[in-house]
Amino acid sequence: MAERTTLARPYAQAVFELARSEKDLTGWSETLLRAAAIAADPAMQSLTGDPRVRKPQLVRLFLDIFGAAPGAAEKLSAAGQNFIKLLVENRRLNVLPEIAAMYEAQRAEAENTTVAQVVSAYPLSDEQQRKIAAALQKRLGRTISLVNTVDKALLGGMVIRAGDSVIDGSARGQLERLANVLAK
Repeated sequence: MAERTTLARPYAQAVFELARSEKDLTGWSETLLRAAAIAADPAMQSLTGDPRVRKPQLVRLFLDIFGAAPGAAEKLSAAGQNFIKLLVENRRLNVLPEIAAMYEAQRAEAENTTVAQVVSAYPLSDEQQRKIAAALQKRLGRTISLVNTVDKALLGGMVIRAGDSVIDGSARGQLERLANVLAK
């Protein structure tokens, strides 16, 4: 079977084009993220792979769950329902998480934004986060949105991931580089 990202790419592109024509990038983003969470659930995955579950039943179940999901202020739009039906019909419901991720990447590119993940040994203050975001914005030329997580295993410092760039300024990373140099 083809790689999941290869299967997801045309769907993500089609949804992105639809969202752009509707001028609703944010709405489709929320829809895809919620649908991807439902599709990634182990119970739903077992149903999508079960040949005894008919496609119309699976569509109805998925749409019912989507409408009952926390934060689902309204039911899925007609275009969203058609998208789910298409995925079920083509047996691609299992690639919804990849579709959502690819859509988010296209959206970020269109909006000239980047989500930067900052993993630090200790929580960062608001001022530290502003400084990091400003430095990354200057370096990447994009609007930066920071997500800070804490990993005590780093000992000190931080690791920043923004797009394809990784900046490892952690004490652990520096110790590993030193060990590699000394081992030569």
